[in-house]
Amino acid sequence: MAKGAAARAAARRQRDKWKSKRWYSIRAPRNPWSFKVIGETMAEEEEMLIGRHYEVLQYELDGDFSKMNVKVQFRINEVIGSDALTEYIGHELLKDHIRRQVRRDRGKIDDTIDMVTKDGYYIRVKPMMISRNKIKASQKQEMRAQARDIIIKFGATNTWIEMQKASLDGTLETQIREAVSKIQPVRDVMIRRTQLIQSGVEVSDGPTLEEIISQEEEDKKAEPSEQEDGLAETMAEAAEDVVDEIKEAATEVVGELKIGSGTTAVDAAVEGAIEVAEEVVEAVKEVAEAVKEEVSEAIGGDSETDYNSMTVAELKALLKEAGKPVSGKKADLIERLKE
Repeated sequence: MAKGAAARAAARRQRDKWKSKRWYSIRAPRNPWSFKVIGETMAEEEEMLIGRHYEVLQYELDGDFSKMNVKVQFRINEVIGSDALTEYIGHELLKDHIRRQVRRDRGKIDDTIDMVTKDGYYIRVKPMMISRNKIKASQKQEMRAQARDIIIKFGATNTWIEMQKASLDGTLETQIREAVSKIQPVRDVMIRRTQLIQSGVEVSDGPTLEEIISQEEEDKKAEPSEQEDGLAETMAEAAEDVVDEIKEAATEVVGELKIGSGTTAVDAAVEGAIEVAEEVVEAVKEVAEAVKEEVSEAIGGDSETDYNSMTVAELKALLKEAGKPVSGKKADLIERLKE
């Protein structure tokens, strides 16, 4: 019993590692994705993130649903604040997609090519061609040689970033298809995998991380102004309704003046117009007060958030969005948010 109690006490004294971890935003490379946020991860120290791999489907990056079978691979190489910056290390087609292309009566030609790009990146490219019918070994060898020459020549005259774009958007596949179709008609040509083996000269084109972060902050600040625009539209619509009511009342008054005979009809029409005008004025006051309250709540409500009325889960969610630790009691969470 004593041994078990000691073990339980030691377990309680152990530090909870989850409390010491913090969230980091994973960003795609500067070129061509402009530091786009592609995911989140947790770590105790920044050094633990370096070298961590992250995969995402290409359609999540580019929005092209025809690329749902392409898996893009990144590697974290730098951490700045709460942002984990990555480098592109290659792509790979899903194995299910490759298996669907290969059939019994078709020929399969694949190869592995190591090459160096114009800016010194050492990469590995694995093309694959699917013919419409079974073909001879000599034809396979000739098609393989044609594809190898095209890929090596393209890499030698283009940078690593241009190689990325060509392998992801199908440009390189189109060039190979045009060349090998003269030997044997092909059903499909795919760059089934690219792999970065050794980095070269990094190109610093495109917006910087500071510019991207400042743009994101400006977009967040623009959200309240959109709410104000919506309230302004509401006020404009209310004013138009009031004007329509006044026009209708005036029309009725003029009609009664034209139709009625004697002072009795005129007096009745005037009294009716006055009553309508008074009702319109009251309606305008009510609309103005309601809009005034909405504007004050929209503009001033966010500046003084009542954290005490929020639950612990809601407070932790806000801290998680701000990239701050989520450990501690409710008072600690509130104080951390106010900082």
